[in-house]
Amino acid sequence: MKVLETHIVKIIETPIRLQEYAVGIFKTVQTRSAIKKAIKKELILVDGKIASTALYIKGGETIELLRAEESIQKKHFDFPLEILFEDDYLAIIYKPAGVLVSGNSFATIDNALSLNLQKSILSTTTCPRPVHRLDYPTSGLLLIGKTTTSIIALNRMFEQKEIQKTYHAICIGKMERSGEIDIPIDDKNASTSFEVLQTSTSPRFDFLNLVKLNPKTGRKHQLRKHLLAIGNPILGDKEYFLEGLILNGKGLFLHASTLSFIHPFTQENLNFTKELPKKFKKIFPEF
Repeated sequence: MKVLETHIVKIIETPIRLQEYAVGIFKTVQTRSAIKKAIKKELILVDGKIASTALYIKGGETIELLRAEESIQKKHFDFPLEILFEDDYLAIIYKPAGVLVSGNSFATIDNALSLNLQKSILSTTTCPRPVHRLDYPTSGLLLIGKTTTSIIALNRMFEQKEIQKTYHAICIGKMERSGEIDIPIDDKNASTSFEVLQTSTSPRFDFLNLVKLNPKTGRKHQLRKHLLAIGNPILGDKEYFLEGLILNGKGLFLHASTLSFIHPFTQENLNFTKELPKKFKKIFPEF
């Protein structure tokens, strides 16, 4: 097994149990219960020896966290993916609508990654994994980590709002030209900015709007919930809708169109855009 993280213990006055001292010293295993599990799985070394839960830390020790080997054979879903960018650290791929990103199902983007991406040559290589989510009916750009260090770095960048995402949606009804939606979701702050780019009349829906969306927080189903809350649900949404205004058979008109961030290791400024799906252009052909 390869060493994932290393911690050098400073001088301490009173000996303390390893499972108590180690809380918070590793980025990938932070809680007391997670530390205890890692010790039981023999994934923690102290001065090169496998640690036990009875071990006390006295100061000056070297504590190492090992990377667990994949205990279960990774599933391989043979599903060709469009790759917009790839290096040894990360990749950006296009997720079509109607495919799960991950989960217990076999047919997921997660299970298709290893057959589409090159294995990283870096020492921290791991199975490539998505570092954020797109809903099953949503299409668009998906960011993938290819090493343990890049997965940690990208997750931290999302938490610190250093990765900018832009979505496009087609929304129902008359809308303000732009605005901010600040409505809590699950008792947590949630904020979305929107800008109407084009509007067309519709016999059934009165108005359809091509809208640019910038989520400032990342709550589950945030965009869909926020747009319903202001009375302008996304066209084709069967979960967040107004009575009598469901469009069947065309899917959800929500697309993750851009990703922008500074590469956490090469410091390259990355900006990627994926054009709108054809179903958007049938309604707004001039965009």
